[in-house]
Amino acid sequence: MKLTIAREQLINGLQAVQNVVGSRTTLPILSNVLLQAEQGRLGLTATDLDVSIACGVEAKVEKVGVTTLPARRLFSIVRELGTPEIELEVDEKNVCSLTAGASFFKVNGLPAEDFPPRPGFADSKRVALPQDKVKGMLRRTAFAVSNDEARYVLNGLFFSLREHKVTLVATDGRRLALTDEEVDIGAENQTEFIVPAKTVAELSRLLQDKGEVEISVGDNQVAFDMRGEGLLNILAISKLVEGTYPNYQQVIPRESKERIPLVREELVQALRRAELMTSEKSNSVKLSFTRNTLAITANAPEIGEARETLAINYKGPDLAVAFNPSFLLDALKALDNDEVFLELSDELSPGVLKVNGPFLYVIMPMRMN
Repeated sequence: MKLTIAREQLINGLQAVQNVVGSRTTLPILSNVLLQAEQGRLGLTATDLDVSIACGVEAKVEKVGVTTLPARRLFSIVRELGTPEIELEVDEKNVCSLTAGASFFKVNGLPAEDFPPRPGFADSKRVALPQDKVKGMLRRTAFAVSNDEARYVLNGLFFSLREHKVTLVATDGRRLALTDEEVDIGAENQTEFIVPAKTVAELSRLLQDKGEVEISVGDNQVAFDMRGEGLLNILAISKLVEGTYPNYQQVIPRESKERIPLVREELVQALRRAELMTSEKSNSVKLSFTRNTLAITANAPEIGEARETLAINYKGPDLAVAFNPSFLLDALKALDNDEVFLELSDELSPGVLKVNGPFLYVIMPMRMN
């Protein structure tokens, strides 16, 4: 295998795939990136057996071939080089000679036959969406995925492809984030599945603001094929979380007594300041609604207290409720709407945060001191 490649192209390709490479792995091949030189392009693939990421970058290929090289070491070398172009040549023993100006490296690789094969998606269910839409949906939900390993079905993001809608749901039992987008889904492509948190984090990093992503769902795996004009074409394949996702509709309140409009940025700033006076033991802020006023108070006996007041449009009865401030902030920071709506019934019922758009966030109240 012999090729010349722009340093920038190789860096982009390695950055796209190397996150899933394990630094401490029992299988040495999993520390390597698979390099496939074809006509006019170099394919790069990395995997940890749960998630695989592949992409293709432009290259002048003199001699086609395939090998695997240590991913992080290769990236470190390429990042330190000062020349715009790099020559790679790999012999039959998988030793790579890398030349860039006055710099020369020899890197020992491993045979490509040892690299895990890529699964096929011949009879899969498929749907295509704009990448920026999916990226926005992940931003509005992924923060609520549970990290409690005892409830493993909640350690992922639930995808539902039904009724001409893609719906994403995340919950950790104390809060729930839901968003959806309308999309044309044929009856034969309707399905539901749970994508692991690690894959969701990779997708959030890899999805672009342009181009399309095709989602293909097999028996126990899902593929996200991200493509677009002039963009790095990236394919992410992941195992799915096995199990049945709980009936999330049950926790969404059917109706609330009060719907209160709030300025998102004002609320974020006030909550951030109040959060400074919370502790692990007293980790709640109290929201007290009176006519046209919201008072936000935090009180931790061992630290002190904070109080903020905001002018709001509220005509209902006096109402107070306590929430975990970081749970509220997670949702508010994931949105870009100027105005949000907080729906409340009483101090013991879940609060619901909504916007003018396909998003809702259910948050369980905390006991007031």
